[in-house]
Amino acid sequence: MELFDVYPLYDITPVKGDGCYVFDKAGNKYLDLYGGHAVISVGHSHPKYVEAIQAQVAKLGFYSNSIKNPLQQELADKLEEVAGVKDYRLFLCSSGAEANENALKVASFQTGKDRVIYFENAFHGRTSGVVAITDNEAIKAPFNKGHKATKLAFNNTEALKTEIEKGDVAAVIFEVIQGVGGLDEANAEFYKTAAELCKENNVILIADEVQSGYGRTGEFFAFQKHEIRPDIISIAKGMGNGFPIGGILIDNKIQPKYGMLGTTFGGNHLACAAGISVLDIIKDENLMDNVTEVSEFVKAEASKIQQIKKIKGRGLMIGLEFDFEIAALRKELLFEHKIFTGAASNKKLLRILPPLNIKKEHFETFFNALQKALKNQNKNTVVSG
Repeated sequence: MELFDVYPLYDITPVKGDGCYVFDKAGNKYLDLYGGHAVISVGHSHPKYVEAIQAQVAKLGFYSNSIKNPLQQELADKLEEVAGVKDYRLFLCSSGAEANENALKVASFQTGKDRVIYFENAFHGRTSGVVAITDNEAIKAPFNKGHKATKLAFNNTEALKTEIEKGDVAAVIFEVIQGVGGLDEANAEFYKTAAELCKENNVILIADEVQSGYGRTGEFFAFQKHEIRPDIISIAKGMGNGFPIGGILIDNKIQPKYGMLGTTFGGNHLACAAGISVLDIIKDENLMDNVTEVSEFVKAEASKIQQIKKIKGRGLMIGLEFDFEIAALRKELLFEHKIFTGAASNKKLLRILPPLNIKKEHFETFFNALQKALKNQNKNTVVSG
């Protein structure tokens, strides 16, 4: 049976991971500066992570949410402590898209309304509701386009105010720092105004922290810099360091009721063990401090490279913007220098999303390779010109 071919694939087959590196079946060693779309938060095959999963699966890997699972409460308590957020409840699911779907559903239940406001260059997932609020028409089937969704320019408070005051908006959802969209972040005033407008008009404010959460910016959540309190926070990616797990934090003012949400795999024993170990490692190894320290080094080194026109993002959610499309540069970094990096909808942006325990010396390797690749790219441009 053939696989349903929807992914353009590099001819690389990873078979092993160790810290900030992956190894392919031919034995080649790659520096991983992308973490599989920001998923690898505490490094490949971290021994404490591996030990936690092995110990749990040897006891019980799964049972349904029809029974008590104390690991869910342990995960919730540790998340509250490490994230520094209070007065939320946790609902666990299996992915970022599922988290955002549930966030929208809760918002609609709570407000009795059905329209959602989202923003240009947003990416919230590929399932039915969240792809409708993703700014990419190419991935929306006709079935997805029936949702009541309104796209606005990011950072435009006047347009947001006009739409919210129409009275039919259930939720405003945003990535505090856009991921696939190109690492853009609105100003603090926009976020604060959005929070105020939502509070005044019975609208649920949803912060999509699927990519920017879990310490990636140097703070646990990206929204914390802007001193706002979202009604719902969606999480996934770095939450399980590769094990499928997601969730939403729901403000205590929103009351649960039986049947309101549900999931088969969400919050299973093995997923919780993975999630708990990630939080323990982030705390015990002071990874958020490491993010801040390494990020400053990266910005300083990137500023020395004249071809880099703009440095975007925060912490280890980094975008390096050039004045040319970077597809060929990424391929050269991957195949000639054995370094994984990422792309974005902005075709001139190189995206960097490494494990949070990466060190400065790893980035020294990257910048040396980048300088060589840029010289080679320039040489090829001159020859072809």
